Amino acid sequence: MGNGIFRPCLVARIINPHTHLFIDAYGIVDTGADECAIPAGYAQRVGHNLQLGATKSIGTGNGTTVAYRHTTTLQILHPLNGKLLHELHNIPVDFMPNLHTMVFGVNNFCNRSPVTR
Repeated sequence: MGNGIFRPCLVARIINPHTHLFIDAYGIVDTGADECAIPAGYAQRVGHNLQLGATKSIGTGNGTTVAYRHTTTLQILHPLNGKLLHELHNIPVDFMPNLHTMVFGVNNFCNRSPVTR
């Protein structure tokens, strides 16, 4: 028996609605996070210019960091067959340096998605 901590994960397609470029990634559902957050390295891969996003300071468990907000579409995919389960169109998402895993937060994901209800 392992001693790992199990966390609820989802497969998501992160889409830039302006360029239609996308990347698929796993993310964790975090009821302690207010907003969705995506690793900053994904921004360029979907065609966002990271520094052109609206900036804001975010308090994390590791202190305060900067986030760059961009409009993004998130599609939640079935983990086995990739079938579309739910889509959140054009929501504001924070792209954050030093974040390694996508986080689905309460305000712009859990409160809008039947996947988490």
